[in-house]
Amino acid sequence: MDGGIELLQPFLHYGGHWLVPFAIGWLIRREDWLRAGLIVASANLIDLDHLLADPIFDPERCSISFHLLHGWEAVVVYAVMIAIPRWWMRALSIGALWHLAVDFGDCQMMAL
Repeated sequence: MDGGIELLQPFLHYGGHWLVPFAIGWLIRREDWLRAGLIVASANLIDLDHLLADPIFDPERCSISFHLLHGWEAVVVYAVMIAIPRWWMRALSIGALWHLAVDFGDCQMMAL
């Protein structure tokens, strides 16, 4: 991996997982953006599926389609959740889809 991308990747990855959710929360529910951001960020709990892998963490492994909650079946479930008429459920589903988008970007950067 190129040195510049190697330095940029952790900022994009962790910023995408822990800062952007609050911006998404602001877009979803401005009057209660902090709570909405926390719900979007709580979607990072899908990473608990890493506990089922051996090794649990491998910096060279792409999470997409490797872990149970990072596969296409999970994407379908998260997308269907958007239709549930509760703002917090939509926030959670958007957070899960955003999480997968960040991880996908991470996989693309690893491939460089």
